[in-house]
Amino acid sequence: SVQLEESGGGSVQAGGSLRLSCAASGYTYSSDCMGWFRQAPGKEREGVAVIHTNSGRTFYADSVKGRFTISQDSAEKTIYLQMNSLNPGDTAMYYCAADRGPCPGLAKINPWDAWGKGTLVTISS
Repeated sequence: SVQLEESGGGSVQAGGSLRLSCAASGYTYSSDCMGWFRQAPGKEREGVAVIHTNSGRTFYADSVKGRFTISQDSAEKTIYLQMNSLNPGDTAMYYCAADRGPCPGLAKINPWDAWGKGTLVTISS
């Protein structure tokens, strides 16, 4: 089974930036896509960004378009989430996910094959 480990979370002031990383290991298959999701206290988990690992196509939630960028290092089996212009509404636990395909996309949570344990992002005003 695949293991995903997130890193890079922390506390920053509004307007700041953070870069999250997600390293994959233990793969017995090639993932079709990987993504970032987040869950704020008292709210449901939501999709933030997804990357199709073969084509490099990316998809973003409307709330982060123009501020967040998802990217990958295929050789290192790592994806990144560069987060700029952060605001308190971005405060959440951020999770990495991977799937063999077809890619479930941003809107679906349950079909994803594997999840990391999360990394906490806190934005102060």
